[in-house]
Amino acid sequence: MPAYATNMRFKFPIIALTLEILTIILYAVFVVYDDGKSSHGHHDDNKTEPAHEEDPLALYPMFQDVHVMIFIGFGFLMTFLKRYGFSSVGINLLLAAFGLQWGLLLQNVWHMDDGKIKVGIIHMINADFSTATVLISFGAVLGKTSPVQLLIMTLLEITTFCINEHIVVGILGASDIGASMTIHAFGAYFGLAVARMLYRPALRNGHENDGSVYHSDLFAMIGTVFLWMFWPSFNSAIADKGMPQLMAVTNTYFSLAACALSAYATSSLVEHKGKLDMVHIQNATLAGGVAVGTCANMAIGPFGAMIIGMLAGIISTLGFKFLTPILASNLGIQDTCGVHNLHGMPGILGGLAGIVAAALGKLESTDATKQAAGLACSLGIALVGGAITGFILKLPIWSQPPDQNCFDDSLYWEVPEEEEENEESLAHGDHSKNKTEA
Repeated sequence: MPAYATNMRFKFPIIALTLEILTIILYAVFVVYDDGKSSHGHHDDNKTEPAHEEDPLALYPMFQDVHVMIFIGFGFLMTFLKRYGFSSVGINLLLAAFGLQWGLLLQNVWHMDDGKIKVGIIHMINADFSTATVLISFGAVLGKTSPVQLLIMTLLEITTFCINEHIVVGILGASDIGASMTIHAFGAYFGLAVARMLYRPALRNGHENDGSVYHSDLFAMIGTVFLWMFWPSFNSAIADKGMPQLMAVTNTYFSLAACALSAYATSSLVEHKGKLDMVHIQNATLAGGVAVGTCANMAIGPFGAMIIGMLAGIISTLGFKFLTPILASNLGIQDTCGVHNLHGMPGILGGLAGIVAAALGKLESTDATKQAAGLACSLGIALVGGAITGFILKLPIWSQPPDQNCFDDSLYWEVPEEEEENEESLAHGDHSKNKTEA
């Protein structure tokens, strides 16, 4: 194999355990349980009663919903590749498990109480959110990276994400409750920048394994349905209790519903003979959840949420049909999962919707200028951070797969043999059939 040392026997365990031990040491020094008496935390400004009288597990159902999205939703959404299902679900679990530990630390560096980070359910929800950025970026480089590269990417991306989130929400004071800007747009453009740096000329004309089969597309649809069902929790989990949280749930609910209709309609419109394309249905039906995120807790009205959702479904589907091939051929951005169409453009749409909503006075705490600055900041930091990360991941020490082994589990996983044998015999059968026809 040319210039690629893909054997991970020492590299991967050493890096994974080193990161975990380092994290444990930092937790031993800085992290304690939240006793409810903290002087900081995302919600404390709005509390009318003493914190310790509230149920510390009140947000646990929301946390579980977000957890399901991160581990089942994102994981299965990426199983559409015919020979890459183990990696899609398996590496997703690995990255999220490391990411949430690292994210919890870095997000709360800014909110320490007497030199300690106090951990409650809200912090765990936010930590899950931080991993979502990595899982979005993972989609852009899916099939072309090694587990070692992806662990390094998780470390660097969550660090960058926490800095950006602090600037956008903490310093600029933008409102982004469902994180259209700070998670979706950020994760997408970070991932696209990494993908651009890791461009593989040999894959310009595609790869035999870069595609789906009937059952792999069905598996991916499991991820879609879980994400679709739980997205209202994702957008409302950290909203202020009462009306803002209710608005976030209902706005997301209606945006997703409208988005699904427009995605189906657009797919039928642009496809051959008006058929539906499973890629569009798996992804574009979710764009409404992304796009309504920034203004989910604002009084935009159910009809406003539906308009945002409908636009998102159309934009996302058109992106899959027309824009992805252009990005690949003209800009050298090989976006495996089409994260630009599900998270990138709908994330920008969400940011723009937030600017409009703020200009119309739908939320007192922010204005259109702050919202615009938040969007620009997220895009800028994502592109620069992604390019630097991609440059680091390009170093030949991270066990990346050679071109011919991309999109194939067997390079990094023990794959059951019977399926391989079946496929081989099928392949031989096909060849012999072709010969007789010839």
